[in-house]
Amino acid sequence: MKKAVSLRLSEDIFRKIKARAKVHRRNFSNQVEEYLNIAMAVEDNPDLPYSFIKETLIAREEIDAGLGKPYQWGLIK
Repeated sequence: MKKAVSLRLSEDIFRKIKARAKVHRRNFSNQVEEYLNIAMAVEDNPDLPYSFIKETLIAREEIDAGLGKPYQWGLIK
């Protein structure tokens, strides 16, 4: 369940988030939520690079969507 909150942002940050939301076809709130989820993952894993964390989150969503295939060890094709 989502909860409405008030958030004060600088005009510059607001415009940047709004522009990124448009690029990713999200609404403003969903874009802020996405950024917060990524920021929390980065904060929880300070030893990992951002690109690795982002790719891991993408891979998790792909698995949840049924796009993953089990890796077969030792098979070279």
